Amino acid sequence: MIAFLSKEHIVAEPGFNRWRVPPASIAIHLCIGSVYAWSIYNPALIKAHGVVVSAASDWSLKEVVWIFTVAIVCLGLSAAFAGRWLERVGPRMVGVVAACCWGGGYLIGSLGVFTHELWLVYFGYGVIGGCGLGLGYVSPVSTLIRWFPDRRGMATGMAIMGFGGGAMIGAPLKGFFIRMFYRAPDYLGSVTDLQLVTRAGKRFAEIAGELKEVVIVGANDVANMIVPGPEGVYLVGTGSIGVAQTFVTLGIIYFVVMMIAAFAYRVPAEGWQPEGWTPPDSAKATKRMITDRDVDIDQALKTRQFYQLWIVLCLNVTAGIGVLGVAKTMMSEIFGSTLPSVVDGAFAATYVVMISVFNMVGRFFWASTSDFIGRRNTYWIFFALGIVLYCSIPFCAQRVSVDPSVVWLVYFYAASMIIFTMYGGCFATIPAYLADVFGTKFVGGIHGRLLTAWSTAGVLGPLAITSLRESSISNAISNLVAKIDPTVFASKFGAGIEQLDTLVAQKSVTIAKLMEIAPPGTIDPTSSLYNTTMYLMAALLFVALLSNAAMRPVAGKHHLPASGGVGESATS
Repeated sequence: MIAFLSKEHIVAEPGFNRWRVPPASIAIHLCIGSVYAWSIYNPALIKAHGVVVSAASDWSLKEVVWIFTVAIVCLGLSAAFAGRWLERVGPRMVGVVAACCWGGGYLIGSLGVFTHELWLVYFGYGVIGGCGLGLGYVSPVSTLIRWFPDRRGMATGMAIMGFGGGAMIGAPLKGFFIRMFYRAPDYLGSVTDLQLVTRAGKRFAEIAGELKEVVIVGANDVANMIVPGPEGVYLVGTGSIGVAQTFVTLGIIYFVVMMIAAFAYRVPAEGWQPEGWTPPDSAKATKRMITDRDVDIDQALKTRQFYQLWIVLCLNVTAGIGVLGVAKTMMSEIFGSTLPSVVDGAFAATYVVMISVFNMVGRFFWASTSDFIGRRNTYWIFFALGIVLYCSIPFCAQRVSVDPSVVWLVYFYAASMIIFTMYGGCFATIPAYLADVFGTKFVGGIHGRLLTAWSTAGVLGPLAITSLRESSISNAISNLVAKIDPTVFASKFGAGIEQLDTLVAQKSVTIAKLMEIAPPGTIDPTSSLYNTTMYLMAALLFVALLSNAAMRPVAGKHHLPASGGVGESATS
């Protein structure tokens, strides 16, 4: 079996059509790219017990967002360690292992949701599944670069395009299965029909002489329910959010598709070139910073160019990945309260799908464009335009809170879609950039090492956006409470303002519930929760811009001579 999966067994015969390889690469990346639709799970996972709204024992958004972070960290680490292994055993074996990890990770994660054990979700989806992400991500890259030496950018764009488009298919699939398996909790009636008690910040209702924990759905909560239902009181611990069953179903689907795709991989014979193609002359290649020499994987780590590209990738991904992790929640919070007739749960889910579409299109468009304008110039565009767009989003959020016009929604939508074309374009272009700088022989392994930047960004992005969001929420709640009559507050929540911290910790007090009793004319602060984050992302892109501007060819002493040792020639 090992021999059947090995690199030697999948060398293509003469006359093999190279266009048969990209579909297998895209299929695997469509499966693992569904990780970008993680935010579809967030609204449900934070209501695992309450189902309609969060109960006191439910996980917080920060806790579930970090599952996505762990998956991305493990993606980068597994890709780094598997790079040299990939060059030795070939893409089929790596693809098979990736299918087992990604599908198996989903199944383990489903057990964690069933039992409400968060560590199992982290271990299954985050660690095991994350390793599957990394292995599946790198398996086609060096293969397609070797099949398409005449169009490196287009090749990497095809290889990675599917990863950006994974959420396009994954988001509606996840939403469909969640709704299919969803079961509403027991409805007890309206607030006025029941005797409610508040203890340690939790709400309870007396049922047959026994106090049972409940959650209360107000007018502002209905739009954020998984399946909209009536306002009133619901019994905690009944019903189902449908996520565990969705994990099982998707885990099986992804495993089957990835196994089929892995067995379709082929690699070109040593020395193969496309018919009628000749490598570009040295003068033209040098002008565009494209080397005709190779650098070993370990030697590449001794060059400053590797770390410059590491910074470029890390900071660009940090700027985008935090937003990806909370995309659905962010759309609902910025526009759900100001434009509720337009931005509901379905609209927010569609926003996640469109992010995937533009992410995918950007990967192919920008990677192909880089074949003509050069990799370095492409990254100039990414960072200069990205800074302007990130800085414009807080302005848009501020304006929509004052003037709830669809114009601001359209602008936000357009700006964020352009941002995500460049986010995807950075991923798709970086392997070609590496091939230009370090040569093609070990580009798969070097690319794997560089993906540790993705792991780092997977921590920094969600950490920044969740921490800054929590700080903004805390400030917003404090400001709102200061405007509310204490007697009105006590009547609404069954406890005085002096218990605010406990009520917030138990999720009994939220911005949405406070706005129900805020004085007329009070501006809902929800739309401004992400302003500080956007300014931070723009600053990160400026640093990445400087790193890209300083890029120069690798010194000749790092190149491999024909004999395979390390060269001592002058700078290329």
